Amino acid sequence: MTEVLTATPSVRTPVRARMLLLALGGASLLAGLDAALLLAGLPAPVTVDRLEEVHGPLMVLGFLATLIALERAVALRRRWAYLSPAFLGAGGLLLLSPLPVAVGHAVQFAGTVVLVAIYRSLATRALSIPLSIQWLGAVMAAGAAALWWIGVPSPSVLPFLTGFLVLTIAGERLELARIAGPSEAAQRVLLGLAAGTLLTACGALLWPVAGGAAFGLALLGIAAWLVRFDVATRLVHASGLPRYVAVNLVAGLVWLAVAGVTWLLWGAGDDGPAYDIAIHAIGLGFAMSMVLAHAPVILPAVLRRPLPYRPVLYVATVALQVSLLARVLADVRDLPGVWEAGAAVNVLAVLGFVVISAGLVIRK
Repeated sequence: MTEVLTATPSVRTPVRARMLLLALGGASLLAGLDAALLLAGLPAPVTVDRLEEVHGPLMVLGFLATLIALERAVALRRRWAYLSPAFLGAGGLLLLSPLPVAVGHAVQFAGTVVLVAIYRSLATRALSIPLSIQWLGAVMAAGAAALWWIGVPSPSVLPFLTGFLVLTIAGERLELARIAGPSEAAQRVLLGLAAGTLLTACGALLWPVAGGAAFGLALLGIAAWLVRFDVATRLVHASGLPRYVAVNLVAGLVWLAVAGVTWLLWGAGDDGPAYDIAIHAIGLGFAMSMVLAHAPVILPAVLRRPLPYRPVLYVATVALQVSLLARVLADVRDLPGVWEAGAAVNVLAVLGFVVISAGLVIRK
C-alpha cells in the first residue's frame, strides 16, 4: 500500500492548509491545558464532561503528535501524508464531542498508522539509523493509541507515550548530530537503546515493577547518549539562537534523566508523586523544552514564515523550568499550595510561548 501511495507526484500544500492543521493541534493544546487546570483543582475557562479523562491524548497525540506528523508530511511532500496530522488533530476534537470517546481514539489511531507509513516512505528514499529510530517512535505512538482505544488506563499507556516522544526527538537530534560525526558504532548504540525502549515498554505493560525499572534504564541510556554526542549541548556558552537551543536542549535532557531515575527507583505507579513526576518530567520538562528549542527552526519550514530569535523567548523557558521544579519539589516534600502554583505557571509558560512566538512571527 505504501509503495502505491509513494508513487503519487510530489506536491506542495498551501500554507493555509498547513495553518489549518496547525490550528487543530493548537485546539488540542488549549483543551489539554484547560484539563490540566481542572486536574490541579484550579479554576478553568471551560468545564466539559470527560475533559480531565482525555488530558493525555489531547496533549501528546492531539498536540505534539500533530506537530510532528505535520513536519514529517511537509518533508515527504505527498498529499496522503497530511492525513496523519488531520486525523490526530481531528481525533483530539472528537474526544471532546458528545460521541463515544472510542471514536476519537480510533481516529487518532488512524493518524498514528499513517505516521508509521510516512516514515516507511521516507525510508524508501534513504534508509538511515535516525529514520529507523523515529519509525520505532511512531510504532510506539500507534501502540499507545491502540491501547487507549481498547480502554487500557493511562498509567499503563504512559511508557508507550514516553517512548514515542523520546525516540522521535532522539532520532531528530541524531539527524542533526550526524554532521558533527557520531561514528556508525555510536549510532547503532542509540538504535539499540531505541529498540530497548520499545521492548521494555512492552515489559512494563506486563510486569510493571521489573519492566518499569528496565524502561527507566533505557531512558537514562538515551539521555547519556545525547549528552555525549549531541553537539548542541556544547553550545550553552555561545550566543543568540545557538545558545537558546542549547539551553532548552540541556534542560530537556535533565528532565529525561529525572524521568528515567523515577522509573528505575520507584516506578511510575498508577497515581501519586512518582507518577506525577514521571509524566510531567517527560511531557513538560523533556517534550516542551524540545518544542521550545526546535520552534525557531521547524515553524519556518512548516509555515514558510520566519520565527526570529529574540531574548524574550527565554521568558517561557525560565517560567517552564522553575514552575516544573517547584512542582517536583512539592511532590517530594508534600507541599500542596506550591504544587498548585507550579501547575498554574506550567500552563502560563506554555501559553506564554505561544503568544510570544505568534507576536514575533506577526511582527516579522
